[in-house]
Amino acid sequence: MIHLRGVTTLENEVVDLSLPSTEERSLDAHGLTLLPALIDPHVHFRTPGLEHKENWETAARAAIQGGITTVFDMPNTIPPTITLERVLAKEALIDQQLHHVKIPLHYGLYLGADKNHFDEIARCKRHVLAIKVFMGSSTGDLVMDDEPSLHTVFQLAAQHDLLVAVHAEDEAMIQERKKLFQHEVHPRLHSQIRNDEVALKATQLAIELARLYKTRLYLLHIGTKKEVAAIKKAKEEGVAVFAETTPHHLFLTTEAYETLGTKVQMNPPIRSKEDVQALWEALADGTIDTIGSDHAPHTLAEKAQAYGKAPSGIPGVETTLPLLLNACNQKRLSLAMIVSLMRTKILDIFRLSENNDYVLVDMHKKKTLADHQLKTKCGWSPYSGMTLQGWPVMTLLGGTLYELN
Repeated sequence: MIHLRGVTTLENEVVDLSLPSTEERSLDAHGLTLLPALIDPHVHFRTPGLEHKENWETAARAAIQGGITTVFDMPNTIPPTITLERVLAKEALIDQQLHHVKIPLHYGLYLGADKNHFDEIARCKRHVLAIKVFMGSSTGDLVMDDEPSLHTVFQLAAQHDLLVAVHAEDEAMIQERKKLFQHEVHPRLHSQIRNDEVALKATQLAIELARLYKTRLYLLHIGTKKEVAAIKKAKEEGVAVFAETTPHHLFLTTEAYETLGTKVQMNPPIRSKEDVQALWEALADGTIDTIGSDHAPHTLAEKAQAYGKAPSGIPGVETTLPLLLNACNQKRLSLAMIVSLMRTKILDIFRLSENNDYVLVDMHKKKTLADHQLKTKCGWSPYSGMTLQGWPVMTLLGGTLYELN
């Protein structure tokens, strides 16, 4: 057992607690707060095929560092995870890497929707958490931008009682808008090409398909005021729609392009201050259900390329909780909200059971984020140089206590 003396609970009570563990330890936990360990419902851990960016050994260390003990991994790997055989092969690789690093991270996988493999949905339904649909282009080639295919996916998902997770950007609009800016190369154009109308059109279509087929819909990385309004309306009308946002959509605005350039290029892109404010309001009123990091690491060399060549995506699995704890200290949200957004609602939406994992956080600890301290293989963060107050200091996973630096 791990015996905690004087630990603060989520209800702000100071108590002595004993937690199930493989070891016998007694810790002075005065000044520390105990939270259930968090879930990251949106990561790209890059295995197989892109291990020069990340693998499950480095990513598991990064997750633990961020107080996260469960992750849901996306299918846009090489090859993409679009068949049962590839799902099983990916699981075997992940298990091997986690065993090697001795971190028994909990995980689930998304099945990539592919118009040539619709029959795999029935084959994979007991092996995956949800179906991932890319309505707009991103890393990989899993774009599904024709309506007949989208109808088929939503219909099959409803038939097999599977959640559909959607990257909602309209691909045809993206390609048309690229032509408007073809002679300009500044990274800030990314948010203009993939503007709020590009996101809104795809979001509205996904909602209508969910309404038509009575499919459970999980809208990924929502970033705009217009999307929030559409989601709120759909929820009021009884559509089974759930929404996720990300730390970069909460803590960055388009102003970041001027100092960080392609380092803050991701799909969908960062947005205006007005959009960011709408997201915070949507967290408060329950329109947005979850926060996922969209941890999508690329090497610094890849990100240093000019706009148009640099890949989209940023790391985030180990910085999400510190950013949220800092925001909690600024009275922008509560610890209970963090647990709800990054654990309770995720368990409910994805129909998962509770576990006995915990994270101890020090709400008073101040530290400046530095690249060299990061566990992610890519070794950088757009938040480097930020001084944050509130940090995870210990993570308890599967009965083993991991002390964090």
